[in-house]
Amino acid sequence: MPVHQEGAQRASGHRTLRLLVSLAIAAVFATTGAAARPAAAATPTIKVVIVVGPVGSATAGYITSAKRLASQARSYGATVIELYSPHATWARVKSAAQGANILIYLGHGNGYPSPYGAFSAKSKDGMGLNSYDGSSSHTYYGEYYIDHDIKLAQNAVVILNRLCYASGNNEWGAGYPSRSTAMARVDNYGAGFLRANARAVFAEGIDSVSYILSGLFRSNRNLTQIWWSDPAKDGRWDFGFNSTRTPGVRASVDPLSGSNRYYRSLVGDIWMTAADWRSGANAATGVATTGR
Repeated sequence: MPVHQEGAQRASGHRTLRLLVSLAIAAVFATTGAAARPAAAATPTIKVVIVVGPVGSATAGYITSAKRLASQARSYGATVIELYSPHATWARVKSAAQGANILIYLGHGNGYPSPYGAFSAKSKDGMGLNSYDGSSSHTYYGEYYIDHDIKLAQNAVVILNRLCYASGNNEWGAGYPSRSTAMARVDNYGAGFLRANARAVFAEGIDSVSYILSGLFRSNRNLTQIWWSDPAKDGRWDFGFNSTRTPGVRASVDPLSGSNRYYRSLVGDIWMTAADWRSGANAATGVATTGR
């Protein structure tokens, strides 16, 4: 839309002189004032990367869930990168994930132990992504690739949503795993992401993970408290254990209804606070932080 300028108004010679003097004085004050003020500190920006791999006819529903999470993260001021099937290739995900404060993955899971033979670090406990751009088929990029090719931000958090295996669960229709099997799956699925600089890995097999975003951005709770803020929590048969894959790491598991339905887990530094997590973005921009 064009900007319409008002017609110039004629001013007397005295008014013009006074105006020029006033403008000169204002310019001097503006210059000295600017020199006296220190440069504003950079505003830390949280980087959130959301990935949806191909899951057949369920892909559209997964993308809908992911877009809700993206909108939520943006409402908190985050910079959000979205990579959705059929364009979620390893090359794109690897590039986008560098320095992410939050990495969220929705898609197929391929964990261990499983019915599919021996453990392979190149295919287990990672992400199932488009085999090539535009493809509806998937290729698994396991913990080896996560560990070797991705460097997340300081204090980063990984969120695995609607996967098989990641929270200890079986594939749909395959019954329920033993407690020891579920523990091994949680431990194994977190290992590669923790080596990629994540401080913790949440896995939510069925329900929304929006409560995690809310807790990280809007509270100073620790990760365990955030995990327990899940509206879908059970809490009657929960247990914790020390990781065997990652020394010094603790895991928490909350089976549903005591029937070996393992849909919620947390592994990593489960006592890190949301303020600590936000300090990862501050560290990246050189902004000093203070404890609360």
